[in-house]
Amino acid sequence: QVQLVESGGDSVPAGGSLTLSCVGSGLFFSRYSHYCMGWFRQAPGEEREGVARIAHTGTTSYAASGKGRFTISKDNVKNTLYLQMNSLEPEDTARYYCAAGLQSYETACWAAKTADFGGWGQGTQVTVSS
Repeated sequence: QVQLVESGGDSVPAGGSLTLSCVGSGLFFSRYSHYCMGWFRQAPGEEREGVARIAHTGTTSYAASGKGRFTISKDNVKNTLYLQMNSLEPEDTARYYCAAGLQSYETACWAAKTADFGGWGQGTQVTVSS
């Protein structure tokens, strides 16, 4: 069964930085590297929300909450998706997940709903203290 594994979460003070990583199996990543991948987060009692997405072209899109502070990138050779997070705020506290979608066009990637993505792992916890 195809699945992604997230890592890199930690407890940091406000203003700190973290880099999250997401690794998939070689077969999975070589297939999905040509489509849409994203980072999502879910805080207790809240719905899972999109944070950043990257299309197969390398073009990126960010939710307003992370724009200017977060950077999504991927390394197809290392089969790894990254999320660099700077200037972290207590509101960024959540469990972060990566996932992949079959949207092969950028506009479809940006418009896709969270439920359209798959390969969900266990996530990695990010806690930002004030």
